[in-house]
Amino acid sequence: MTLMPRPSILSVEPYVGGESKIPGVNRIVKLSSNEGAFGPPPAAVEAIRAMAAEAHRYPDGGAKALREAISARFGLDPARIVVGNGSDELLALLILAYGGEGTELVMSAHGFMMYDITGRWAGCRIIKVPEKNLTTDVDGMLAAVGPRTRLMFLANPNNPTGSILPQAEVDRLRAGLRDDILLVLDSAYAEYVTRPDYDAGAKLVDASGTTVMTRTFSKIFGMGGMRLGWCYAPQAVIDVLGRVRGPFNVNAAAMAAGIAAVAEKGWVECSVEHNTLWRGKVSDALTAIGIRVWPSEGNFVLADFGTAAQAKAADDALKARGLIVRAMGGYGLPQCLRITIGTAEECGLVIDALTGFMRG
Repeated sequence: MTLMPRPSILSVEPYVGGESKIPGVNRIVKLSSNEGAFGPPPAAVEAIRAMAAEAHRYPDGGAKALREAISARFGLDPARIVVGNGSDELLALLILAYGGEGTELVMSAHGFMMYDITGRWAGCRIIKVPEKNLTTDVDGMLAAVGPRTRLMFLANPNNPTGSILPQAEVDRLRAGLRDDILLVLDSAYAEYVTRPDYDAGAKLVDASGTTVMTRTFSKIFGMGGMRLGWCYAPQAVIDVLGRVRGPFNVNAAAMAAGIAAVAEKGWVECSVEHNTLWRGKVSDALTAIGIRVWPSEGNFVLADFGTAAQAKAADDALKARGLIVRAMGGYGLPQCLRITIGTAEECGLVIDALTGFMRG
């Protein structure tokens, strides 16, 4: 007799995060994980320091103050907000609660890898729908729905492609789904979107009893290391999450930092202005030297080198200068590198390095 996990567990390929070290290189510029260009807001840093002396106290299990701060910042009902140990935890809880053996989870072909990983963990059959021009195909997603489908995930904007669905298409997707299918709108990059027709998901959550919006503090608020995320959901889903989440799933320092971060005046606006400017500059510069750059609404660009070999050579050239970006082979895009928009200096270093690479 051999101790074995459920068969679906063995089909999971462990998640591999962005690299952070290069052997033999002292100065590293890490542009592989879409972390905020400027780190956390100053008030959040101070809040983390202040909580150090209270580290022996259990946090508020209901995260009341943080939920109220999020509510005030985004104009949402605090009773319909749940916070998590990163939005990854909330995605996992939703999949485990509504999926499982005998169910199906539908996602786009190049959607966020954690949907696939956690879905397999839960025992779901994962259905990946081909995209059109690296953008979610709504008709394809709806056609993939079967009698066992219980979950559909849409990252909008999408990671790693940067593409976005117009609001009318998101609405059409929701309208085409049965009422027993949970649509999860992963809006991790929502703050970076400047399109006037964009809604991160709150309107659909309010209009539907089977839609959830997830958000994160890891991107524009620069707090990836604190592991803090949240979701906005119908009351019935809130009740389910309250039954399955851990009683103290978010630590006190993360909550204090989150409260301070959403109150930091001008932080989001300055970050968006910088990101929009330098995302455009990086895209234009790479395009000018012969690298295809896919349109992006996130804090990153997807650079397409045409072949896996050329992308690997470009990655090596960047690493030789201490620049770490994200290879996309794990996402089925081996010809691409995903490049986070960092500071102005960091973006300039990427442009210079790739210009030198393309010119041989």
